[in-house]
Amino acid sequence: MFRAIDRWANVAKRALDPKATNDIVKQRAERAGLDPRGFSAHGLRSGYLTEAANRGIPLPEAMEQSRHRSVQQASEYYNTATRRSGRAARLL
Repeated sequence: MFRAIDRWANVAKRALDPKATNDIVKQRAERAGLDPRGFSAHGLRSGYLTEAANRGIPLPEAMEQSRHRSVQQASEYYNTATRRSGRAARLL
């Protein structure tokens, strides 16, 4: 999803290193006046899956975008979203 862009606006074919992506997310949060400790590249990815689950998007379709390879790992975000918004949660 994130690619390097040089000063001539050429987009690299290879994805950015995960640490570089994380650094960018934290820098942008800080520029927005937010505490960068509350933001991460992983948070973007997991937040995407959680929101996809909340909106009823099928897991395989969401996984195409998030690039998760493990259904087991990706489905944990769906299960968490279901626990928070499912019928049982509405009883509380």
